[in-house]
Amino acid sequence: MTKLKKTSRTKLSDEVLNAGSGQTIRQPNVNDNKVKTISDIREQTHGERTVQVDDEQRIRKAFVDKDWNEIKIADSWQIFKVMAEFVEGFEKMSKIGPCVSIFGSARTKPDNPYYKMAEEIAAKLVRHGYGVITGGGPGIMEAGNKGAHSEGGRSVGLNIELPFEQFNNIYIDPDKIINFDYFFVRKVMFVKYAQGFIGMPGGFGTLDELFEAITLIQTKKIGRFPIVLVGTKYWQGMFDWIQQVMLEDEQNISPEDMNLVQLVDDAESAVKIIDDFYSKYLLSPNF
Repeated sequence: MTKLKKTSRTKLSDEVLNAGSGQTIRQPNVNDNKVKTISDIREQTHGERTVQVDDEQRIRKAFVDKDWNEIKIADSWQIFKVMAEFVEGFEKMSKIGPCVSIFGSARTKPDNPYYKMAEEIAAKLVRHGYGVITGGGPGIMEAGNKGAHSEGGRSVGLNIELPFEQFNNIYIDPDKIINFDYFFVRKVMFVKYAQGFIGMPGGFGTLDELFEAITLIQTKKIGRFPIVLVGTKYWQGMFDWIQQVMLEDEQNISPEDMNLVQLVDDAESAVKIIDDFYSKYLLSPNF
């Protein structure tokens, strides 16, 4: 495999003497074909706007030389944008009261049993005094917001802007829709303002959110809030692997870490775990 290597700016002269012919020959510069600007990138890709071309542009952009002023300006504005998302999130989320975050796939259809179960779980949570936080999009997220909305409870949507899939659903309270560009800011809101987590079947995004919560609890960065996964058939294989490989074979986690998550198969059991956890502390949500 050819290695990508950045050459030093301090090079020997490009011209060397050819003793055999007496001619001066210019050695080829490895950076001769290297793009220098974003305009060069667009020209080389003929202005196409496909996903594949976008990916290629991102890769090429990583090798474009930038001076310190360009770096400082671009990164400074990005810092302000990140700060703005945190400020808006803190302002809106600090007023929502006790809530449970529901994670799950954006691709789950309304006729899927897990969609209906997520809707039922959200409705029960509201009847038990909790609000519901979702990722604000379609699928399981829509089901969670729909269930909360149907019972008149607080329905929060943390929407992420993506080139596909994601758009906010209609069941979010109008004053509780927050749009994010950055996944890491969004995950802070999911975790910081939730008193429990329910994971429905989902993809990489669901796993990202789930393991964020597990890791923060395992490392004691947040309290040991309850984490409930719904759908034993869906989740059991992953946790069998965690048990057999991560714990028993490699000892990369501790035995007690396996108790951080509970698997259930129905809405009533999921909500009961949340309620039972807080009843130990004589706490109950209060809107």
